[in-house]
Amino acid sequence: MAAAREELQKDLEEVKELLTKAMRKRLRDVLMTEKHKLELEIKNQPPSKPKDAAEEEKSSLGGYTVKINNYGWDQSDKFIKIYISLNGVQKLPAENVQVNFTERSFDLLVKNLNGKNYTMTFNNLLKPISVEGSSRKIKTDMVLVMCRKKREEKWECLTQVEKESKEKEKAAYDTSDPSEGLMNLLKKMYAEGDDEMKRTINKAWVESREKQSKGDIPMDI
Repeated sequence: MAAAREELQKDLEEVKELLTKAMRKRLRDVLMTEKHKLELEIKNQPPSKPKDAAEEEKSSLGGYTVKINNYGWDQSDKFIKIYISLNGVQKLPAENVQVNFTERSFDLLVKNLNGKNYTMTFNNLLKPISVEGSSRKIKTDMVLVMCRKKREEKWECLTQVEKESKEKEKAAYDTSDPSEGLMNLLKKMYAEGDDEMKRTINKAWVESREKQSKGDIPMDI
């Protein structure tokens, strides 16, 4: 932000210098318009932070941010519990471990742990939670996020996205025709497989077509 303000100031100085040399009215009008525009932009720039304040903020936030992907979870009648392992987290000031809850989400921010920030976000939780009843606990090398259930019922997974993914996968294999289920499985393997997997499936398909031409059971992919 300070660099942008400095560049605008340099542009303004140059426009002022050109104004002292411009003789034609049209050119002076253009330069005056540009001068007013630059002065307004500089005025609207946010004030620069004092250097010591900027350094203090940088220090409090650590070096860079790491997204947390590994966690464990379980549940009781009243709570969903998410366990996040972070070495040495118990040594941080309590205010450096923050969790913000909404009815269907939460995000965790751990600031300046060994020179790094750590974040984790869960959106579209499977069911609503109580914001007021949810909390976090700091344990040895671990943060425990406790989401208070609004209704005391079992959750089959953590998020709506996970549930939809499981339902789609189940639907792909749940069929009254066993051969159709096999076809769905092979299609999924082909779509998600590497080149070697695709060559193997293609080979099986060619062989099945050859068998079909000889009167054996057909198989289409």
